[in-house]
Amino acid sequence: MMDLGTVIGQVLAWILMAWAIWLGGNILGYVDYPSVLIVFGGGICMLLVAFPFADLSRIGGAVSKALRFKDNSPLKSVEQLVRLSEMARREGILALERSVGDIEDDFLKTGIRLAVDGIEPELIKEILQTEIAFMEDRHKKGLSVLEYISGVFPAMGMIGTLIGLVAMLQNLSDPSSIGPAMAVAILTTLYGALVANLVAVPLAKKMAARSAAEIHAREVIIEGIMAIQSGDNPRIVEQRLLAFLPPSMRPRKED
Repeated sequence: MMDLGTVIGQVLAWILMAWAIWLGGNILGYVDYPSVLIVFGGGICMLLVAFPFADLSRIGGAVSKALRFKDNSPLKSVEQLVRLSEMARREGILALERSVGDIEDDFLKTGIRLAVDGIEPELIKEILQTEIAFMEDRHKKGLSVLEYISGVFPAMGMIGTLIGLVAMLQNLSDPSSIGPAMAVAILTTLYGALVANLVAVPLAKKMAARSAAEIHAREVIIEGIMAIQSGDNPRIVEQRLLAFLPPSMRPRKED
């Protein structure tokens, strides 16, 4: 599912920046190749130094998680778990094997299969929590790359500013050199700030929120599987799982 908020926000932000520059009357004046080399070339080189290639390859997944996401609605999981609880209560837990093929969520499917196979509840919980832990670790590695970008690109911008100021101060006797040197000094800072605040920071925030939501949904699933395996009443299962959800997400009870 495409996250329209992220896409619209990103597109509008860059359009507004370009529009503001265009209103200033000299859009080509904001293009400076030495500044691009310092900020983008230097930033990419620092990424190669700071992270192994395996972690850098996760940046695509990080951006994808911010732009596209699965509908991991906890309420949907609760409703499905309650139905499975009713079936297990009525026909026995082995009857759930017939429903495994209809389950779309791989995490829930794994948990139900383990429960049907008669695995001890504590071992099931340990297996599923381990899967959550490794998923969270993968997310953190992608997130750490975005967070590093949000810091290193502005830093390279500041380095470019210092380079431009040094070049300007060394050639004060030549007025024609002051303009290009000042452009490098200012535009490097601008490029670094744009990459950090229009790309890296917002995407990192969105990815962190998506990751937290996915972890929460999986914790609800674990609780539901434990309740099903212990043979709890479906109404009790529903109440236990709804306790994980904010009141605004819970279904309204008819008067």
